[in-house]
Amino acid sequence: MDFRQLEAFVRVAELGSFTRAATVMHTSQPALSRQVRLLEVQLRQNLLTRNGRGAVPTEAGKVLLAHGRGILHQVERAIEEIGRVRGSLAGHVTVGLPSSLARVLTVPLTRTFKQELPLATIAVMEGLSTALRESLIAGRLDLAVLYNAQAADDVEIAHLMDEELVLVQRRPAGLAEDPPPGPIELRALAEFPLVIPSRPNAIRMQLESELVKLGLPMNISLEIDGVSAILDLVADGAGSAVLSRQAVRSSVRPAAYTMRAIVSPPLRTHIGLATSALRPTTLTQQATLQLLRRTIHQCLQPA
Repeated sequence: MDFRQLEAFVRVAELGSFTRAATVMHTSQPALSRQVRLLEVQLRQNLLTRNGRGAVPTEAGKVLLAHGRGILHQVERAIEEIGRVRGSLAGHVTVGLPSSLARVLTVPLTRTFKQELPLATIAVMEGLSTALRESLIAGRLDLAVLYNAQAADDVEIAHLMDEELVLVQRRPAGLAEDPPPGPIELRALAEFPLVIPSRPNAIRMQLESELVKLGLPMNISLEIDGVSAILDLVADGAGSAVLSRQAVRSSVRPAAYTMRAIVSPPLRTHIGLATSALRPTTLTQQATLQLLRRTIHQCLQPA
């Protein structure tokens, strides 16, 4: 069995599309289709059912997919073990980070990764937690940091920490930084025009859910995806925002804003480290998991 043919089949089966698999594998769709077809001819079985929506494994394909994942994992482990002979792990890891954390974590994570795993390579993908979770399940990501994620049959979640959410407002001209503004009750947020991400942003969904429990609507001024853009609009007077303290502290102009604690009840978001329950982690991925844990706790500890 040709290893390249097996890898092509597994990627198409996981992603459900020849087009998406070709993009991930940096090859052309006809070349990928040819590899899968050669494998089907060799095994004398149709492995994928092709339709207008993509491709799904047949019964024979499901059997090969289960074995194929294990075979590819063993090949990755073999490459890593050879790398260890040279003194370091040598695998590749793709990590997903939510946009609000990517600015804080990317530089220290990649710096530490290069120092501790000099023969390995890392790629970082930024996006919404929902999109990152889908990419993890599909095999485009190896690890992901997610907000408010729940474990499922295909995803394992390790809780890392809770992050406090605060009301962020433009600092009035001439207002000194001290003393900080007082806390605000959660129900009072309904009175503020908010600059907030669109659904299904995790923080947006959490805030909306908590206000619904109180029988209150959310006052939306603007829907903007992107922490930097939200903060720019708050500084321009377009409204207030609900973000983490770290998102404000790591911004270009943190002094341009005031942050008010949210109470009765406090609003906190859960940060979790996600891995696929369908594929075992490689040694390089396990080492990166530990680096991620360290980096998050170092960078996101309350000031």
